[in-house]
Amino acid sequence: MKIGVLALQGAVSEHISSFQRLGYEAIPVKTKESLKEIDGLIIPGGESTTIARIMQKFQLDEAIKSLVKQGLPVYGTCAGMILLAKKIKNNDQYSLGILDITVVRNAFGRQVESMEVDLEVKGLDIPFHAVFIRAPVAEEPSPEVEILSTLKEGIVFLREKNIMASAFHPELGDDLRIHRLFLDMVYKKI
Repeated sequence: MKIGVLALQGAVSEHISSFQRLGYEAIPVKTKESLKEIDGLIIPGGESTTIARIMQKFQLDEAIKSLVKQGLPVYGTCAGMILLAKKIKNNDQYSLGILDITVVRNAFGRQVESMEVDLEVKGLDIPFHAVFIRAPVAEEPSPEVEILSTLKEGIVFLREKNIMASAFHPELGDDLRIHRLFLDMVYKKI
């Protein structure tokens, strides 16, 4: 099994390191050709408008959409959640439009309101220590969306079929359980 991490901007090396610590191969994805080598894709946190522009410039957006519609497991963290969403509230930014939610950017406030919290997550016995950096939240999920965790601000972790998304950055801590959840999705598809 090989996991790809969209390597256009953001927390690329941190995700690659997390999968390597779990004993799995992870590679940076920068071209449409490298998408053919992977069994699952991470769209990392970073600056969503920058990632979107580069994806479009190199025509990765349409290739990713096509593969996800064919069943490729994908996990978007923070900016990745924004890029997967069907709608972005009060913003006309480009997104892939494949996850049936509305996203609110910077839902917790500015950079100084970034935080860490022990998060109750469906399927995990012990809370997950989550890092939120200018994080979004999800609203208006379709009935097909499984909500995995919420805070008072909104939905912060969810799954819809072969798509998983979180408002937080699991790659910035030592707890690898969220990456394992994604690997479980990949195993079910291959």
